[in-house]
Amino acid sequence: MPIRSAALFFVSSFTTLSCATTPPPPPASPNTAAPFVSARAIETEEHDVEFHDVRFRDGQVLPAVRIHYSTAGTPRRDASGRITNAVLMLHWTGSSSDVLQSRAYADTLYGSGRPLDLSRYYLVFIDDVGHGRSSKPSNGLRASFPPYGYEDIVTLQYRTVTEALHLEHLHAIVGLSMGGMNAWQWAERYPDFMDAIIPIVALPAPISGRNLIWRRFVALSIRNDPSWSGGNYTTPPRGWTESFPVFRMLLDGVPHLHQTVRDRAAADAFIRDASTAATRMDANDLLYALEASGDYDPSRELERIRARVFALNFSDDAFNPVELGILEESMRRVPHGTFVIQPGTPHSFGHFTQAHPELWAPRIGEFLQALEGAAP
Repeated sequence: MPIRSAALFFVSSFTTLSCATTPPPPPASPNTAAPFVSARAIETEEHDVEFHDVRFRDGQVLPAVRIHYSTAGTPRRDASGRITNAVLMLHWTGSSSDVLQSRAYADTLYGSGRPLDLSRYYLVFIDDVGHGRSSKPSNGLRASFPPYGYEDIVTLQYRTVTEALHLEHLHAIVGLSMGGMNAWQWAERYPDFMDAIIPIVALPAPISGRNLIWRRFVALSIRNDPSWSGGNYTTPPRGWTESFPVFRMLLDGVPHLHQTVRDRAAADAFIRDASTAATRMDANDLLYALEASGDYDPSRELERIRARVFALNFSDDAFNPVELGILEESMRRVPHGTFVIQPGTPHSFGHFTQAHPELWAPRIGEFLQALEGAAP
């Protein structure tokens, strides 16, 4: 049986929702096992901003940091000239804003009548530091690039939004995985800056347990490989190409893998394809991106959040196990929050259901409609 991989890589009270119906099977997607690259499918305006003398979490300073960003849609302004319909779109670990501009998202989220209809919203996409067309280790510094954390990522996102785009307020932040974790951080650090956040497959708690172990496993597999050569490798380190299949496996859903990997041949093909995909990614960039999560902990200040919150997770997400009850417990402390844990099926993709918005876009649409209705 062929393996189907991921296509790439408002309620004011505490409420739990679940999906009672099984979504239809999504279209078959290519067996690339490379979930971090995608072709863009919407028209955008592309920009770069350069920040000078940027100090990172370990105290190191880069003379210049480039952040790439793009916009789509038409800004709407109030009587004072302030843009009122800006939505910040934040990508996941190891990808870039291109992934959120791909055909899957364009067709499901941004078209006429869709939840983030470009005729209604002004979308802002940012390549985080360490990713995409922004400054990153593979640009030349390699392992001399300063270690960055999620706090650094959010700081540079905020500077881009306020200093480059001159936005004074965001209508919403939509973040996926790492981007969702950044959305939680935004809501605490800048509580009056946005009307709402929509974190998808992102818990408001420190990374721990299985989620932490796999990150350390991949990171140490790279660092302990002699061919990594302190970051100065000439070919993809074997520690990276051999550990990525574990990374790739955990991205997927248990029911989906049970259905699609039924024998040794299928398992071997999955491992082989994932290892091949790893050779097309830069090990230093992924190493830095994985280790960046070490300073993430929004759990201490959830009561500070003033924005409306809609958190979406999936029951087959191996990164964020639902049996731990972390989302339910955390959301009790969020003043204006609600969440959905959508059941996984053999046709969903675990954590990487995020890359199949056709399976969850209606949830976002319902929340945004309610948010518009709640606006003064």
